[in-house]
Amino acid sequence: MIVKETKNYEKVERYNVEVTEVIAESYKSIINNLGEDVHREGILNTPVRAAKAMQYLTHGYQVDPLEILKSAMFTEDHKHMIIVKDIEVYSMCEHHMLPFFGKAHIAYIPNGKIVGLSKIPRIVDAFARRMQVQERLTDQIKNCIQDALNPLGVAVVIEAQHMCMQMRGIQKQNSVTTTSSFTGAFEKDKTRKEFISLISNKFS
Repeated sequence: MIVKETKNYEKVERYNVEVTEVIAESYKSIINNLGEDVHREGILNTPVRAAKAMQYLTHGYQVDPLEILKSAMFTEDHKHMIIVKDIEVYSMCEHHMLPFFGKAHIAYIPNGKIVGLSKIPRIVDAFARRMQVQERLTDQIKNCIQDALNPLGVAVVIEAQHMCMQMRGIQKQNSVTTTSSFTGAFEKDKTRKEFISLISNKFS
């Protein structure tokens, strides 16, 4: 357990001891097989630190995104587009276990129900903090909002940089991957163009 304290706030991180020990032993074996001395001072505690870091980076498996949305749904007669844009995304490529990161832009048109705005970034995290591919992540976010709110339409666009393309393989440092997924009203050209225009604008 890690406790971070300030005068008026306490943050507690809890890790399953048995799971942490198993993952740490695996990291110890990997580090050793890479040719590093696992007993060297700078490496000695790395397996445990790496085990805790990996559990945090994949903690989305322990979270139910649908329940997150359902916990803050409200009846509201608003039928215009609601957009939450520039949501930071940090995820782990399931092919090479290297990070990909960027921004998500999400919109929906209510159909009698709205959701607390903070819940949108929370479900992004819930799905992103798993072994992922960007295409699936985009669809999962869209489907979750559609299932929870039954809105008139949902739009999700993710722009991300992938370390598996930048650090290894093709090594193209400036490449950005964009994925999109739409339902309902956003499948109409006019509505989709309005959404793209709004997420592209930078308001001063």
